[in-house]
Amino acid sequence: MSGQINDWIDLLFESTGLEGYWILLITIPLGIIQGLFGFFPFATLIMLQVSILGIYNGLLSSWLVGVVSAVVVYVLCKYIFADWFSKRWLSKMKKYDKWQHQIQLYGGWAIIFLRTIPIMPNNLISFISAVTKMKPLTYVWSNIIGNLSHIWLFGIISAAILFPDLDVRLLIATYVIFCIVLITIFIVRYNQYYKFRRHPEEAQR
Repeated sequence: MSGQINDWIDLLFESTGLEGYWILLITIPLGIIQGLFGFFPFATLIMLQVSILGIYNGLLSSWLVGVVSAVVVYVLCKYIFADWFSKRWLSKMKKYDKWQHQIQLYGGWAIIFLRTIPIMPNNLISFISAVTKMKPLTYVWSNIIGNLSHIWLFGIISAAILFPDLDVRLLIATYVIFCIVLITIFIVRYNQYYKFRRHPEEAQR
């Protein structure tokens, strides 16, 4: 089924003849469809954009598509189709209860982790976020960072296949620095949080 959908997507690109960043007119709607139903992997859109725009522009456009589709799906699930979502998907999310707990506990940081590493389908991350008490602003910034991390990592892995002559050392080095900064912020943030929980009287001084 996914192979047939990939063929349809390829045909859609060929029939429209769109080039450059105009392909976003196709990839953004496809990203929203993928974010709602998961008919095909998001990696399909990343590979297409990278093959058309090149590694850096392709990753940048994929980041934009990932963020826009994640926010649109969140808004649809939380404010517009909440009843339909509850009937259609809530029962299927039970096996991800532990991750729902992690999202409630760590908020946006859990979203960043789940967006980076494909432990859970994209659409379920948006669905679970919509039913938790996460603030919309927290969801937005965590998806901006999480999608950046995922697409950056995917770019490093796929660059060797699509562009065998490309020197990816800069991509790897900057991604390592990016991860170190994120991990440092997370550790400092939650050390302060747990210190406050253990000694609330010190925070009031």
